[in-house]
Amino acid sequence: MSTLNVPKREEVSTGNQAIFDNLEKAVGFVPNLYATYAHSENALANYLNFANAKTSLKAKEKEVVNLAVSEVNGCLYCLSAHTAIAKMNGFTEGQILELRDGKASFDAKLDALARLAKNITENRGATDAPVLENFFEAGWTKENLIDTILLVGDKTISNYINNTADTPIDFPVAQPLETVEI
Repeated sequence: MSTLNVPKREEVSTGNQAIFDNLEKAVGFVPNLYATYAHSENALANYLNFANAKTSLKAKEKEVVNLAVSEVNGCLYCLSAHTAIAKMNGFTEGQILELRDGKASFDAKLDALARLAKNITENRGATDAPVLENFFEAGWTKENLIDTILLVGDKTISNYINNTADTPIDFPVAQPLETVEI
């Protein structure tokens, strides 16, 4: 099976070129994942609008979900990108490894969120009742639940694109959980 190339600016539509320019200004580069979305005329803009939409989850909480989901889906690109982003959000290396494993012994509320995100992903949305009950007992709301499910979907889309396209990783590469001590 061949992989999708990472298109350069001149290989994408005018609309996607404008998005590339905005990403260059905001991030300093166009991550390979976003460039891969640009194979489609509309997918990059649609994805960025979805990913950047308002949510009840704070940036740090979103990284909890992103790491747990990406680990379950085996997406090394997203694990690498979100490990870097999680560090920028104040998580330690050890905490990031726990979050990837779907838990957070260092924070009960984040632990409930990580366990929920992992469980939703593993069970394709058929969440186990005790996991859901624990989520609410930890202080999360129904709004947080819906926003978490949306984020699981958002991250799963990226995971699937990266896993299908074999997107070259342009972040420091995350190590497999089985090779590190948690």
